[in-house]
Amino acid sequence: MQNITGHTGFTALLGSPVSHSISPLMHNETFRLLNLDYVYLCFDVNESGLYEAVQGLKTCGIRGFNLTMPDKNKIVEYLDELSPAASLIGAVNTVVNDHGRLIGHNTDGIGYMRSVTDAGHDIIGKTITVMGAGGAATAICAQAALDGVRKIHIFLRRSSRHWDRTQKLADSIHRTTACSICIHENEDTAAQKAAIEESALLLNATSVGMSPNTDQTILTDTSLLRPDLIVSDVIYQPRETRFLREAREAGCPTFNGMYMLLYQGAEAFRLWTGRDMPVDIIKEKYFR
Repeated sequence: MQNITGHTGFTALLGSPVSHSISPLMHNETFRLLNLDYVYLCFDVNESGLYEAVQGLKTCGIRGFNLTMPDKNKIVEYLDELSPAASLIGAVNTVVNDHGRLIGHNTDGIGYMRSVTDAGHDIIGKTITVMGAGGAATAICAQAALDGVRKIHIFLRRSSRHWDRTQKLADSIHRTTACSICIHENEDTAAQKAAIEESALLLNATSVGMSPNTDQTILTDTSLLRPDLIVSDVIYQPRETRFLREAREAGCPTFNGMYMLLYQGAEAFRLWTGRDMPVDIIKEKYFR
């Protein structure tokens, strides 16, 4: 077990809930493997308490921290600077404390696209459908477009606070990439059917189905599932959501958010320490 001293630096995860997170295991093990005097902690913080939490962590000299749902968008208001990717996306999952300046990054998209490859799939040049438009969804859409995905359908509620921001993201992607973005209302079942029929991959990028609400699913019409449709979920607790289970039962190849978590974490680790996470060791120990 690592000895905590007066010199030990610290990093953290903010979000709600966070008790299920595997991030402390992989980061603390990497600190140990690389003999770095750091520790990674979890704090259950929702949007209403985020400002106070960030100010406290900054005052205490935190090296950096991760954000998970529901804090990825709100955190932008409290940062001094955004990376180009984070600025485009409008969401942050990794913050670096650079001598008192808090700089926001987004490593979710990188993590997700690497997880697609890790699962044995190639979606470059193809069409995908993304359910949701929160921080993870926007990061994935932006990175997918930058990497060469041809078309992305995004579904969300028109009443969502993310609607206008998603429209702006679509405009930015249209201007800077060759990818086209189509935004639809969740209730538009005809559009959902048409989008999924032309897609190579269907992704749940919401918290629907996450523990403890494991009886919920983002897709109620399972007739839209077909054996050549790749089905993915950013959730990893449980490892197989109802959404993924029903897709698997329909013959679809499926994968969860575990490797997205691994690879986004590896990039965050590099931003904090300048060192590469030994992902093969961490994968074997915590992600099998």
